[in-house]
Amino acid sequence: MLRTRPALHTAVPVLLALLSACATVPETAPTTAECPACPVCPTVPEKPPEKPKADPLQPASWSDLPGWGADDVSQAWVAMLSSCRAMKAPAWQASCQAARELGEKPSAAAVRAFAEREWQPWRVVNPDGTAEGLITGYYEPLIRGSRTRSKSYDTPVYAVPDDLLIIDMGDLYPELKNMRLRGRLEGRKVVPYYSRAQIEARPDKLGDKVLLWAADPIDFFFLQVQGSGQVQLADGSRVRIAYADQNGHPYQSIGRWLIDKGELKLEQAGMEGIRNWARTNPGRLTEMLNANPSFVFFREQPANGEGPLGSQGVPLTATRSIAVDTRSVPLGAPVFLATTAPGSDKPMQRLVVAQDTGGAIKGGVRADFYWGFGAEAGAQAGKMRSRGQMWVLWPKGQTPPGAKPGT
Repeated sequence: MLRTRPALHTAVPVLLALLSACATVPETAPTTAECPACPVCPTVPEKPPEKPKADPLQPASWSDLPGWGADDVSQAWVAMLSSCRAMKAPAWQASCQAARELGEKPSAAAVRAFAEREWQPWRVVNPDGTAEGLITGYYEPLIRGSRTRSKSYDTPVYAVPDDLLIIDMGDLYPELKNMRLRGRLEGRKVVPYYSRAQIEARPDKLGDKVLLWAADPIDFFFLQVQGSGQVQLADGSRVRIAYADQNGHPYQSIGRWLIDKGELKLEQAGMEGIRNWARTNPGRLTEMLNANPSFVFFREQPANGEGPLGSQGVPLTATRSIAVDTRSVPLGAPVFLATTAPGSDKPMQRLVVAQDTGGAIKGGVRADFYWGFGAEAGAQAGKMRSRGQMWVLWPKGQTPPGAKPGT
C-alpha cells in the first residue's frame, strides 16, 4: 500500500499543469453571420365601411314628376277606385272616401287636383341610392285548350297539389313578413317541392289535379310566365285560368338559357324568337322548358270581360296597372311611372296603380307594366324592356312603409 503514495505525489503536479494550461487558452468570441434586411411588407388597405342601404321611399315634390301635367290621369281612376275597395290600411281610409265622393268618371283636371290635394309623392330608390330601374311588360294571353285529353291536347294545366306546403316566415319572424317558403314533407322533414322537370316526369302523381289540357306546351309556358290567361275551349267557349300558387323554385329565363347556350343572340331572345327556336328544335323543347324550374299552378275562373285578378285581389286595368316588389312599393298604392314606350325612346309617363306582384319582379325601382289582353297587348309586352323612375303617391300626413318616420 506504500507504493501508491509516490504515484499520487507525481500526479498532482501534472494535473495542476494541465489545469493551468487550460486556463490560459484565449476565449474566442462566437462569429455571427449578418441577416439580410427583411422585405417591407405591403400595407393592406383598410376595408371601407359598408355604405348603409338607402331608404326605399324618399320624399319628393310634384315638380319632380316629369309629364305629370300632360298625362290623362282620369284613365287610372277605375284602377284607383278598385284598389280603394281592397285597401284596409288606416292611412288610406280618409283618402279613399274622398276618392269615392269624386265619382266614377271625373275629368283629368279633377283627378289631378284631387291627387295634389290628397297625396304626397315619394321617390322610389334602389338600395344603392340610385333612382332608375328596369320596367318590363306583361299581358293576358289566349291559348287553345280542352277539358279532355287527346293527341291534340296533351299539356296538363294543374291546380294546386295537396302536398304543397306554404310556410309564412312572417308568422315566426316578423322581420321576414314578406317571405314565404314552399315545400313538401318527406318523412318528418320539409324539403323543396318538385321542380318543373320533376313535375313533368311524374304526371300520374297529379292526375286528379288537372284542370284542362293545353294544345301547345310553349304557349302554355308563356301563360305561366304571365301568371294568368284565357283558354279557348274546343266548343268555342272561354274560361280564365288564374295564378293560384307556385312550386317555390326561382324563375329562370329560358331566353337567357338560349343565349348562354349560343342558340340565340340577345336581340333574338324575345317571345317570337323563342317560339321559332322551339319549332325548329322540337327534340330539345323539354330541355329548354326545364331550364326554368319554376312551375305555376292555377285556379279556373269565368272569363267575364274584366281583367284578371292581381295580387291585391282586384281586376287589373290595361295600361294602368303594374306589378311591383312590395318590399319597396306598397300594394294598392298609386304610382307615377316615367319610362319609355316599348322599343323606342318616346317618353311614356303616366299614373298607374300597384295591383300585382311577380316572381321576377324584384328590386326597388322595378315594375311590370300590364298591357291588357290578346295578341296586340302581347306584342307590346314582348318588346318592353325600358329604364324608368317611379314615385309612390301616399296620403298626406302619413308615412308610407319603407320611408323614414318624420321625413
